[in-house]
Amino acid sequence: MTPSATETYHKDHPFLAKVTENRLLNQPGSAKDTRHLVIDLSGSGLHYTTGDSLGVFPCNRPSEVAEILQRLGATGEELVSPVMLKLAAPVPLREALATRLALAKPSRKTIEVLAAKVTHAEEKAKLDGLLAPESAEALATFLEQREFVDLLAEFPSAQLPPQEFVDLLRKLMPRLYSIASSPRLHPSEVHLTVAVVRYTSNGRERLGVCSTFLSDRVQVGQTPVPVFFSHSHFGPPENSAADCIMVGPGTGIAPFRAFLQERAAIGATGRNWIFYGDQRRETDFIYQEEWREYLAKGQLTRLDTAFSRDQAHKVYVQDRLRENAADVWAWLKGGAHFYVCGDAKRMAKDVDAALHDMAARQGGLTPEQAAEYVKQLKKEKRYQRDVY
Repeated sequence: MTPSATETYHKDHPFLAKVTENRLLNQPGSAKDTRHLVIDLSGSGLHYTTGDSLGVFPCNRPSEVAEILQRLGATGEELVSPVMLKLAAPVPLREALATRLALAKPSRKTIEVLAAKVTHAEEKAKLDGLLAPESAEALATFLEQREFVDLLAEFPSAQLPPQEFVDLLRKLMPRLYSIASSPRLHPSEVHLTVAVVRYTSNGRERLGVCSTFLSDRVQVGQTPVPVFFSHSHFGPPENSAADCIMVGPGTGIAPFRAFLQERAAIGATGRNWIFYGDQRRETDFIYQEEWREYLAKGQLTRLDTAFSRDQAHKVYVQDRLRENAADVWAWLKGGAHFYVCGDAKRMAKDVDAALHDMAARQGGLTPEQAAEYVKQLKKEKRYQRDVY
């Protein structure tokens, strides 16, 4: 009996896929870099469901790996066995740094090890100061602004052997991306909507490990990309006659592109309402032409947008929800499903607060009753979130 693709390819044995399209979604002048990526699954035998995520194993930047090797005084050929990887056999240091270990987020332990190793008085004084009991906040801020390469540069008198250095690093974890396509339309490929992360801290340019791996370093049609599926309970209603309210600013729109593809493909009779937001309409209205087509065909009933930088007063998706509270409440009372995807720290909390307020004001409920109503929506799987 041949094993199924699911048994053959998984997180511990990913499929080596190819990127067949890498397209910039923002218009010239945007402050953002958002990519539409198509991942070819041909030959994998893998299948996904609308609402699933794709796990991607990235590689670290070669230039960063090279600088770390140079600062360690290493060739990269030294054999290491990082404790957390539980390897059957040692691997070359360069390979460990490139594909197996995370080069960011040093911890207090890193500072303690450096403090024990430095031979320069000023370096020692700085490290000891950071480790002082009263310096907890200063240490947290210091670490937040640095990656391992910074520490090697700032404390060069600390000579760390390769094995000791890699034991300070964490495992390089895969990144999960909400799939922006339906298998009914694209059975042998996956579409992703990826926000490319670039910023500066401590005077250095920082790049999102996986987002820049996919956008900058993967060669279309050539570079193998290790991928696997992460199956989710997040998905469109099983009842195709049910209405859908989807709140997805920025790349949070990804799964709702898949939802619309799916519901259009099966001829779902339920209405679809999208709340989308980003910085500027002219440059950041991603998939705009697709939404217009869905609206023209009646497959998207309503589209409400919030472009925060297009006016003096910033407007967000939660503001649009509150403005349309009576209609949203009518949809919910009629059995609509309510979905949220995107930033967990702010947006999802603000949308949740708006939903509770809506239940209280529109439904004439006490705060306690409104909380119970929202809880019941979750229980019935009519309120689902894919937040990160």
